Amino acid sequence: MDIDARGPRFGAAVTTVVLAVVLITGSAWLLAWQTLAFALGAAGGVSRSPYGLLFRKAVRPRIGPPTEFEPPEPPRFAQAVGLLFAGLGLVGYTVGPLWLGLAATGAALAAAFLNAAFGYCLGCEMYLLIRRIAVRTE
Repeated sequence: MDIDARGPRFGAAVTTVVLAVVLITGSAWLLAWQTLAFALGAAGGVSRSPYGLLFRKAVRPRIGPPTEFEPPEPPRFAQAVGLLFAGLGLVGYTVGPLWLGLAATGAALAAAFLNAAFGYCLGCEMYLLIRRIAVRTE
């Protein structure tokens, strides 16, 4: 079943703020929260992530029904990519090296910002590219 296209973009906006605060404060705890949010989104889909639930319960009722839908698989894959980068960042912040934490968190922040500000989901595009390659090799 397709999902409201505004939900993942809302989640990306919240993620952008969270990751920016992580880079400013160096908070491994906040990055651990974001890593958990990515893990829940990758495992259950973006609509079951904390930010997806917030969107569905608090935001969507105020902005009306969706007019655009998208398949859930690309955003879910994007959550898994975010999980990978946030996990690497968490390792860097907790056991080192610090540059790994900064670089991985910065990369995740850049991807989230692109989605939030411009609606361009890097992880979604990666998913589609991988699918095209897989179909050609079959």
